[in-house]
Amino acid sequence: MAELINMPKLGFDMREGKLGEWVKKEGESVGQGETIAIIETDKASVEVPAFRSGVLHKILVPVGESVPIGTPIAVIGEPGEMVNLAALGVGPAAPSSVAAKAEVRAEAPAVTAPAQAPQPALEGGRLAASPVALRMASELGIDLRQVIGTGPGGRIIKRDIEAYLAAQDRAAQEAKVAPAPVVAPPMPIPSYEPTPEGYRAVPLTGMRQTIARRMVESKTTAPHFYITVDVDMEAAMALRSQLNALLPENEKISVNDFIVKAAALALRQFPNLNATFAGDEIRVHESVNIGIAVAREAGLVVTVVRDCDKKPLAQIAVEARELVARAREGRMKPDDMVGGTFTISNLGMFDVENFIAIIGPGQAAILAVSTVKQMPVVKDGQLAVGTRMKATISADHRVTDGAEAARFMQAFKAALEQPLRLLL
Repeated sequence: MAELINMPKLGFDMREGKLGEWVKKEGESVGQGETIAIIETDKASVEVPAFRSGVLHKILVPVGESVPIGTPIAVIGEPGEMVNLAALGVGPAAPSSVAAKAEVRAEAPAVTAPAQAPQPALEGGRLAASPVALRMASELGIDLRQVIGTGPGGRIIKRDIEAYLAAQDRAAQEAKVAPAPVVAPPMPIPSYEPTPEGYRAVPLTGMRQTIARRMVESKTTAPHFYITVDVDMEAAMALRSQLNALLPENEKISVNDFIVKAAALALRQFPNLNATFAGDEIRVHESVNIGIAVAREAGLVVTVVRDCDKKPLAQIAVEARELVARAREGRMKPDDMVGGTFTISNLGMFDVENFIAIIGPGQAAILAVSTVKQMPVVKDGQLAVGTRMKATISADHRVTDGAEAARFMQAFKAALEQPLRLLL
């Protein structure tokens, strides 16, 4: 049976996406999970996988065009199936098939919220929804009883959540009163040549604008406070050397992997820092999904390693390496960027002594990590050479207080100073 592939929501504040590339062409076979298209957002180029196997019958949005989230971008179905685009709401009444190659310019239908609450499917008396749909609904505060399930037997799946979000976004936009048009003077063309004033004007990229907007939002709405600890890294660095001597090159463990695991274990002890402030409530997340800030020439992106408190250190190392590589290459997958509950920003490779970071919107804290350095320390009353690293947490005072954040940092510090804990 033919189904629509919609423009996915690939970030908290994404409203539309641009078709950067069709990896698959009309008429080609597609396997479940196989990349079919590359979507360009303000932050990165993201691979879109097929949610089922079949044939890509029709491409509805050409390369280079931007469309709102939830807009149909393609049709997938069974091999040899005659596809009625009108029945899917994206074309005229005449059926279309790959063999016929009908030249139809599809128009995305308006997505509207249902007039009344749909009747949800049940499994054993409980609402039928996939694990991904349940996680997304929990993070975004969605009542699943208001979502129409299109999976097998009416089961709610990921694309149903995305369609619901698109409907809510459009309904909110339609409800707004359009402001009176303001005729602005034409913007001068930015100059890249030195000006008499001694500077050159460089226009902001879409990604830089997004970063600017989100950081201003966080800094002006979340009351930040900061706590710094000095961590003795001698035992952790020695254990890392021993482990890496036994591992192949592509499985070696980085200092940041130790930091991620230590933070995850500390978050398990202090879950209020693994939370989101949501107006009249604090949402404490059950999963510990740690975002890793990745610097790129175009700007900063955050990629997410999931369930870090449950995964062994070696698995975190492998997954983090793959995620960071995709982020730097600009070919991230949709799930790479969403679902983070806590973030780590590590500038250790830049010989940084200490710094503080701005909390990402939707999270309660971020950990800023500096360079591991040898320095003079006092041990048992004697001057000696020590291996130290400074780490600073930025926390949202609406969610947590200084004493709790300080205890979190003590737990983080203890995990690194007794690193065998990270292997248990």
